[in-house]
Amino acid sequence: MKKNILIVDDSALMRRVLSDTVNSDERYQVKDIANNGEEGLKLILANPTGYDAILLDIYMPKMTGLELLMELEKRRGNYPRIVICSTKADESAEETMIALEHGAFDFIKKPENLINAKSNTFKEALLAILGVATESRPKRSILSTRPSPAATNNVVIRTSATKPSSFMTKPPVRNLSIPTQKGTGNKLIALACSTGGPKTLQSVIPLLPEGLNAPMVLVQHMPKGFTKSLAMRLNDMSKVEVKEAAEGDVLQKGCVYIAPGGSHLKVAKLPGGGYKAVISDEPPRDALKPCANIMYESLVGSAYDEIVCVVLTGMGADGTEGIKALKKRNKVYVISQDEETCVVYGMPKMVAQAGLSDEVLPITEVANSIVKKVGVQ
Repeated sequence: MKKNILIVDDSALMRRVLSDTVNSDERYQVKDIANNGEEGLKLILANPTGYDAILLDIYMPKMTGLELLMELEKRRGNYPRIVICSTKADESAEETMIALEHGAFDFIKKPENLINAKSNTFKEALLAILGVATESRPKRSILSTRPSPAATNNVVIRTSATKPSSFMTKPPVRNLSIPTQKGTGNKLIALACSTGGPKTLQSVIPLLPEGLNAPMVLVQHMPKGFTKSLAMRLNDMSKVEVKEAAEGDVLQKGCVYIAPGGSHLKVAKLPGGGYKAVISDEPPRDALKPCANIMYESLVGSAYDEIVCVVLTGMGADGTEGIKALKKRNKVYVISQDEETCVVYGMPKMVAQAGLSDEVLPITEVANSIVKKVGVQ
């Protein structure tokens, strides 16, 4: 049976492009089309189980995509996964980040012209997102109280103690206390995430204390232009400094460096000691740019006393091979997110199945584990 897709967009051209792309795949069919958010909301509320996924524009008359998401969020229902179809990054990056915070599953950049709209690149990207979005009915919250399997093979596996109703745009993290201890040694945190990452990162980065005794390099799969907005939003709600990495940035303790969308992030040793960020324009690997494997591989043989690798929600297996290579030469401690709290249990699953994980944790405990490993200054 084909899966039903709802398209909500005020552009007749985009409705046609999206419809043609969706209907070209035998797995899907466009069931309904709405010209604005108000029409889309009525269709969703009238038949909340009638769609397997929704493609949603941001800028529309009568009701925007953000307003639609917030209306659904108020109702706290088990609605289909929503994929934002966003315009150019300089026009809608911040709005796209807000949409992800308010329940959107993922996003895809709208093609800038008809030629790009009909390209295989856009078609394959959209169908790949729909493939993951329609795999199963989404949970109301990322977190779950259902217990995880017991610990096996000396890997620590814990379960969530609480289940908040939803993530807040700005969590009251400054009132939360994570036990800290004096950090020793020269350590680095290297984090990778993909689908569900922007929202999930809000349950990690803002909980890190001021004076964190290690820098963090971070790969979040995103196109060019969106990571700057992600960094700014995380920086506003965090005690650590968060920035989009730039060529030559000297890695400082207590600072998070996010790989720029559309570029790879590497780490290189400085002649006088210390390490810097290197922004690479080499081709995508496994269709990913940035790619976490490239970041991890750049750390092989580095002089860090320990590298804490963190792998969070995301489809695919990015990070596994890079961590595997890194473990052969360096002292590495690997934290992977558990299945229950992942939006998509792909990247952390592959790391765990490869036997690389030292801990498998719910997202609520990841920040605490990081701090225990690196300490504070």
